[in-house]
Amino acid sequence: MNHIVLIGRVTSDIELKQTTANTLVSSFSIAVKRTFKNANGEYESDFFNCVAFAKLAETVSKYVKKGDQVGVEGRLQTRNYTNKEGRKVYVTEIIVENVEFLQSKKEYNTTEARTEETDPFAYSGANFEEIDPEDGLPF
Repeated sequence: MNHIVLIGRVTSDIELKQTTANTLVSSFSIAVKRTFKNANGEYESDFFNCVAFAKLAETVSKYVKKGDQVGVEGRLQTRNYTNKEGRKVYVTEIIVENVEFLQSKKEYNTTEARTEETDPFAYSGANFEEIDPEDGLPF
């Protein structure tokens, strides 16, 4: 089984190209913040290269900008080629089959209640109401 699902922020504006067979291809990278801090007390991120094809490539290039938070679903693929120096280069990337638009950079910058700095799991910027267990559950 080869299935991957990630939530992260787009690191640069989307590149849209066309293959010689007239298929649209968009390439982008997402940064996925780790849920733990390093020795310096800072969160680190992992960066993943993503590729979308056809109509999905066009949609992503039209609606996604640098800094936007997206959920990507697809499969992991490794390919190789020989570079100009004659060395074999391996590239691992996510072949995107589905994209969820989660939060624009503008929405992220205006979220005050919970941020990723104060809560690394606050991906959506949602505010949740605390429930007092003494009062019982609301259902």
